[in-house]
Amino acid sequence: MITYSDIYDATRKEKYSEQLQELPKNFIYDFSEYMKEKKEMFSKEEDSFSDSNIKTKKQLENALTLFKELMLRRRKKILNLILVASEIGISKRDFDNMLDFEKELFEDLMKCLEKSDKNFIELLNGKAETFKNEMVSFKTDVEEFIGPDGEKLGGFKKGQIANLPSEIVEILVEDGKAERIEQ
Repeated sequence: MITYSDIYDATRKEKYSEQLQELPKNFIYDFSEYMKEKKEMFSKEEDSFSDSNIKTKKQLENALTLFKELMLRRRKKILNLILVASEIGISKRDFDNMLDFEKELFEDLMKCLEKSDKNFIELLNGKAETFKNEMVSFKTDVEEFIGPDGEKLGGFKKGQIANLPSEIVEILVEDGKAERIEQ
């Protein structure tokens, strides 16, 4: 179980260090338990204006504020680590100091950055398509459907104009539901 002092110390260390600080692996769970315990203490008190109840409520508010600041600082450091890692790699110590959900965030964002870099290089090399979308006018009403990227598109009414991915336009035109608008 952690205490208010533990939360304060963790936030202070994170604030005054450039490196991502190590936290116990169960820190989030322990914080959650700490908050539950304080809320129970607060709700059990008969007199909501007693000194101990006011102190418990204030400590609860302060602990939550400190925890939010701690998580925000850690997120900022992880984002900086992603930029550094994309150029020169990441130190094992920085990665080891991440909590499990932070490691997952780091890995997901690294994949996004790598994909973005790949697309950027393709653009520089002239390999990207210049037109991926086309304008169409609908001949009939078309219900909502899923596009090639998994996003929801539509529904569309007769006469409505839309800018849609070329592969979708091809299907709509072949089915007689829409016609291309020449640009």
